[in-house]
Amino acid sequence: MSKQDVYVTKMKAQLDELNLELQALELKAKEARQEVKEKYAEQMDKVREQSRLATAKLDELTAAAESSWHKMVADMEKLRHAFIGSFHYFKSQV
Repeated sequence: MSKQDVYVTKMKAQLDELNLELQALELKAKEARQEVKEKYAEQMDKVREQSRLATAKLDELTAAAESSWHKMVADMEKLRHAFIGSFHYFKSQV
């Protein structure tokens, strides 16, 4: 297994885990009072967007040639950190 495959597998597992946790938090947020639901909905949209961006970058990285994928790692790490930060902020609010 190449370094690229190992990295992609690791990132996919992390993103999948965060997305599963996000689904659980979304269910919890649905049980909140109406005025709080609107705040949660806005925050969930931000977290979903971070997830979408990270997943898209991971798809790009997966499709990249073996010789050039490492150039994309820094962008992937930034997106992953943004997603994790948004997720943890949302989790702290629920």
